[in-house]
Amino acid sequence: MRLFVRVVALLLLTVALTAPGADAWTRSPAVTFATLPAGVTNPEGITADAAGNLYVTTFAVGGTSSGTGQLFVFSPSGQLLRQVNVAGSSVLLLDLAFHPTTGELLVIDFGLQQVLRVDPVTGASSVFTTIPGGAAAGPNVLTFDGAGNVYVSDSFQGTIWRTDAAGGAPVAWVADPLLTTTGVPPFGANGLAFNRAGTALFVANTGNDTVVKIPVSGGVAGLPEVFVNSINGADGLIVDDDDNIWVAANQADEIVVLDPTGRVIAKLGDFGGIDPHGSPVGLLFPASLVRRGNFVYVTNLALDLRLFGLPQPVDAQWAAQVTAHTIARIQARIPKAQGLP
Repeated sequence: MRLFVRVVALLLLTVALTAPGADAWTRSPAVTFATLPAGVTNPEGITADAAGNLYVTTFAVGGTSSGTGQLFVFSPSGQLLRQVNVAGSSVLLLDLAFHPTTGELLVIDFGLQQVLRVDPVTGASSVFTTIPGGAAAGPNVLTFDGAGNVYVSDSFQGTIWRTDAAGGAPVAWVADPLLTTTGVPPFGANGLAFNRAGTALFVANTGNDTVVKIPVSGGVAGLPEVFVNSINGADGLIVDDDDNIWVAANQADEIVVLDPTGRVIAKLGDFGGIDPHGSPVGLLFPASLVRRGNFVYVTNLALDLRLFGLPQPVDAQWAAQVTAHTIARIQARIPKAQGLP
């Protein structure tokens, strides 16, 4: 009788676990797209050109072989095409993007609080804009509006700065307490992207685990408001053609996808440990993302925050084990979930 009861209980548990809807999300796996050269650490920013080549910067807290910031260019198949030393920069590079009208490659130099124009072949650079505030400034991510204006998030001063396509001195387009943080990681305003109509700018606040929505009318910012909470380490952020918002959750090692109302409709990728080559399996501290064709490409920052004297995050010890840093790839497809149209 006891054996019979145990068998029945096991069968019921099996049915419960395999029943439709038992899993919260169907997670598309994150796989390795490319590995940085030996000794190169902490990929952070990522963008793509019209040919599908991927451009990656590093936030190299341990320094670089050149003493300057570095840019790596990969083919659509993941082959390293070239390594570029960015002249006149610090080793702490963050976001980068090609300007939609001028074609210039703009790169954020976090260490020197500026945005650079960079030749993606030679690495020659010039200053596009310098963020006011000196060491108190924390430029992080840039984006563009339909008129070609450039917007830069400032993680430390809780400000979104704006210039026109020519650069020069920026103006504070919006500053608000919702763009600051006292949390961990200690970055407020981070990833940012406009919706398709240009009527709202979405801003990830990393330390607060929020996405902030800034209404826009005629290029003028309205009052910021919290759009959603509880994205653990909201970092890089992109908006797709359906106005879904894809957010890299750097402390949860996943990509969270929100519909235009703020409802989560997918959680993609996961962390599966360190492989025999010293690379993350899946996502580890995902920082930035870009969509190209049928895939979303994600930088695995894999940063041990204890290096900055911060309290130990759950993945810090894993990040310290990484010896080969990677860019991951996820299918740009939102799996069907029960209850969603």
